[in-house]
Amino acid sequence: EILHKELSYRVNGLLFSVHNELGRFCREKQYADFFETLLQQEEIVYEREKALPIEGVDNQFTNRVDFAISNTLLVDFKAKSIVTKDDYYQMNRYLEAAGYNLGLIVNFRNKYLKPIRVIRSIRN
Repeated sequence: EILHKELSYRVNGLLFSVHNELGRFCREKQYADFFETLLQQEEIVYEREKALPIEGVDNQFTNRVDFAISNTLLVDFKAKSIVTKDDYYQMNRYLEAAGYNLGLIVNFRNKYLKPIRVIRSIRN
């Protein structure tokens, strides 16, 4: 079963629009600014640079995800040559802190955009 199928489809479409419009060699902030404009045009509810506090850590603003969409999906932008294990670990921390179960890591530096779905299993 695909998690949040309809929302994922809409968001992925916007991500491909950003990549097609801006290409491979912009900064993360430029991609995020354009993506935010598209979210507003599509009237999709989101929070940008959402703080995700971790229990037991005094500084509650150390974890910030690029976008939290519809209280369901986290999106983290990258503009680098490869996505690393650390990026996966980072997204898992974000998902855990937010209580969400689906995140996307999007590396705009790739020639062909391939958003990476990260799924967090819910612990009982």
